Amino acid sequence: MTAKAAAKPARSPSAKAAAAPTTPPLPQGRPQALGFSPARLSRITDAFRRDIDNGTIPGVVAMAARRGKIGYFEALGVQNPATGTAMAKDSLFRIFSMTKPIVSIAIMQLVEDGHLLLTDPLAKYIPEFAAQNVGVEDGGKLELMPLVRPITIQDLLRHTSGITYEYAGDGPVQKLYRQARVSSRKIDNAEHARIVASLPLVCQPGTAWNYGRSTDILGRVIEVVSGRTLGAVLTERILTPLRMTETGFHTTAANKGRTAEPFPTDPWSGEAVRLFDMTEKPAMESGGGGLVSTAMDYARFCQMLLNGGTLDGERIIGRKTLAFMASNHLDPTVAINGTLLAPGHGFGLGFCVRTHDGLAPIAGSVGQFYWSGIAGTFFWIDPQEDLFALLLTQGPGQREYFRTLVRSLVYAALE
Repeated sequence: MTAKAAAKPARSPSAKAAAAPTTPPLPQGRPQALGFSPARLSRITDAFRRDIDNGTIPGVVAMAARRGKIGYFEALGVQNPATGTAMAKDSLFRIFSMTKPIVSIAIMQLVEDGHLLLTDPLAKYIPEFAAQNVGVEDGGKLELMPLVRPITIQDLLRHTSGITYEYAGDGPVQKLYRQARVSSRKIDNAEHARIVASLPLVCQPGTAWNYGRSTDILGRVIEVVSGRTLGAVLTERILTPLRMTETGFHTTAANKGRTAEPFPTDPWSGEAVRLFDMTEKPAMESGGGGLVSTAMDYARFCQMLLNGGTLDGERIIGRKTLAFMASNHLDPTVAINGTLLAPGHGFGLGFCVRTHDGLAPIAGSVGQFYWSGIAGTFFWIDPQEDLFALLLTQGPGQREYFRTLVRSLVYAALE
């Protein structure tokens, strides 16, 4: 691709569905033949029904697949607590940060094509980042320090750029983020990048893992390199080849009755829950958290990852490139900020990666990689067990609880 390539508009999930067959389902398999215990799989259903009955979550869609076939796939509870509509296997969800792995794959496709290098400075593609500083709190005041080295593409992929999220802390840099328009869906990707570039970093690039808007900036890099919108690139290079016909940055009003919604107030904290309207087309196509999708659509992405980068004869990413992405890229000198990386884990290029059998508070295998979304969505890939699993909910306040619960239940079901 070149910067002179003609721009093509991103298509909404419903528009794609009208132009092509619906998402083809992955094959089903008998649980016993896949190495699952049917009795233990039923405990997944029982556990989620308990939480639904207790009012912890409106509803969920859960899936576990092994050896290329689905062994468990259930829709439980209600899709919309306001209407009482039953949850369906094809309900649409805001997947938020589960957008990040898809955008990370798109960046690595550009690396494979020779359009950029991981060592390239970000300012090569977005010059405003050349003038960025690091914010250091000194005696209650924010001091600005020059960069020791520039942010690289690899920094953005592994969240060592120093770019943060406005909700990732209460320091002076996060406060500046909250005062800016970084969370607005009414600005485009170019304006978003300019705003982020005008704000200080929370640390020197490469020195610490800080979860933030790095993948949104990668989305803008994709636009600059390709000369096209992020949605157009994702559609052409990932979503269409994988036949993910229901994934996009919005859906149309015709699909309003299929959108999964949260409780209006959090059942644990009592705070109001506000999520974006999936039927509203945003100006910003957020590479860090803007996609909506369904269980089967994202399952096809997961199966491609488990297959080493290919599905149904379509090679999306090279086998060695994906293995490189799913390896730990944080050396012991990198500080880990926040609680998202549990003990026994590191971070690769777009995925959290398990590095130890023990240490972690959850079951799993070395080499397992995964990520999640702030509204309650979650997936993981376990190459050792030839397994992937995903959970889709819209319960922001309960996300960590359900991530732990579903992993325990699925691993307990393995024979």
